[in-house]
Amino acid sequence: MSRLFTPNRALLGFLLALSLVPLFAAPFTVTLVNYIGLYALVALGLVLLTGIGGLTSFGQAAFVGLGAYATAYLTTRHGMSPWGTLIVGMVITTAVSLALGFITLRLSGHFLPLGTIAWGISLYFIFGNLEALGGHGGIDGIPAVDLFGLELGSGRAFFYVIWATLLAAIVTTQNMLDSREGRAMRCLRSMTMTEAMGINTLWYRMVLFMIAAQFACVSGWLYAHLQRFVNPTPFSLGHGIEYLFMAVLGGTAAVWGAVFGATAVTFLKEWLQDLLPKLLGATGNFEMVVFGLLTIIVLHRTRDGLWPILMRFIPQREGKKTVEPALPLPRRDLPTTGREVLQVKNVTKRFGGLVANDRMNLTVRAGEVMALIGPNGAGKSTLFNCISGVNPPTEGEIHFMDQRIDALSSREIAKLGMSRTFQHVRLNQDMTVLENAAIGAHLRGRKNFVQSAWRLDREEERRLLWEASHQLERCGLGEHLFDAAGSLPLGKQRIVEIARALCSDPTLLLLDEPAAGLRHLEKRALAELLAKLRAEGMAILLVEHDMDFVMGLADRVVVMEFGEHLAEGLPQEIQTNPKVLEAYLGGVDA
Repeated sequence: MSRLFTPNRALLGFLLALSLVPLFAAPFTVTLVNYIGLYALVALGLVLLTGIGGLTSFGQAAFVGLGAYATAYLTTRHGMSPWGTLIVGMVITTAVSLALGFITLRLSGHFLPLGTIAWGISLYFIFGNLEALGGHGGIDGIPAVDLFGLELGSGRAFFYVIWATLLAAIVTTQNMLDSREGRAMRCLRSMTMTEAMGINTLWYRMVLFMIAAQFACVSGWLYAHLQRFVNPTPFSLGHGIEYLFMAVLGGTAAVWGAVFGATAVTFLKEWLQDLLPKLLGATGNFEMVVFGLLTIIVLHRTRDGLWPILMRFIPQREGKKTVEPALPLPRRDLPTTGREVLQVKNVTKRFGGLVANDRMNLTVRAGEVMALIGPNGAGKSTLFNCISGVNPPTEGEIHFMDQRIDALSSREIAKLGMSRTFQHVRLNQDMTVLENAAIGAHLRGRKNFVQSAWRLDREEERRLLWEASHQLERCGLGEHLFDAAGSLPLGKQRIVEIARALCSDPTLLLLDEPAAGLRHLEKRALAELLAKLRAEGMAILLVEHDMDFVMGLADRVVVMEFGEHLAEGLPQEIQTNPKVLEAYLGGVDA
């Protein structure tokens, strides 16, 4: 049975049934399915924005209005071709979305959705109060779209344009998500890690915001030429909330969930509008009460929406389990062994009245492993954050490869050849181990999201994935390439982070407690890997609590106490240092 009913066959069956709707369905059904296509296009943008990027927007209906009013005004007042107004509308939407996004996307928490509500309401009132746009009465007399000399003046004729546009948007969205650019977008919820891999999170949030706005704009253009009339009502905040509900109900992380959500909400709304007035004996928008209750239930019981539940009943075809061989990526030249690659000079970090690091000094050379040890709360991870730009120092200087970096962001520092892991594992749990590792190679690719959407990045993508698989093999995770990262035990997730850092081709590798959670044999394998990297000329700075692991691997050790530099020396010197033995190691044998 599974061989007969694969997702590909299901999709072909869906497309075949869809193509027959205008030929055999009643006019009302055709109209309803047309609206489903329009709504799904907006919901698809919200899947990208909310499900992928973690950004909640209640204002997408305003972008629908931009597309609709742009074509309505230009075709009726200035006689422009509808196809020309589509381009103009998209240009206007790009400008508006970039301007609004630049302001709004800097907000976080509940301030972000409140910001989208504010500009959504503002645009709605602009549509209704400008006399040039017809005021509350709207604009009528919008011409039909002409395609290759054929006038698409009816809903049946326009049906194929709407659904062809939606399917093209779905294909390009899936292509984009299955790429270097898509991986960056899918990691935006972990902004600290993403920035540390050299990814400009604000830019990618802006890209998602702009794409979602463009989808809404195109939906508005289609709506205007389907209805041949526009007024402000369909572009209100209420409709923006309805679009978001479609995405949430279908599944904000599922591309096809947008279609399912739009279909379910549209048919349910029609049914409730007929049923509820009869049951309650009064007219009104009672269906919104039902939608509100459904939203609460969905958020409580199935936050991923209904599409993933539906997919459980459809046998899945296994994806490819191999990585295509490709040419290796270019590698940076490592500095000569013994050269100082990192200098930390009198670094102080204050959090209000708390001094987490106090005039810390250390150096790391190429071809050595430097260990930073001390008890919990000594300030080791804080110093890591200062070095890597996650949390810049309050005072002092940090130099990397003869360049001062204490004022640079973590993204800028990553470009110079520094990569790191984190004390608390930061992986996208739903992505595969291979995809997580490939995030580290982001800076080694050049293709943009437009090229990704049209599959013009395939050669580069093969090289990036080949690099990720190579580093995972080196780290002993070759058998887990296609496993979900969240399915691995904590120790192996830490190894995935190391492989991800190695994918960036670093000069300096910062490892924050890399051996935590590893078994004895896994620790030994990690020590062998780090020793090999050291022999290749890489500089390694690690924080670790496992003294046996540290003393058997490190070339030099720095000990911290209450954020201060306590001792520094060779492992055997640290093991016999009276201050260290008394305060930290509790009598570790020399």
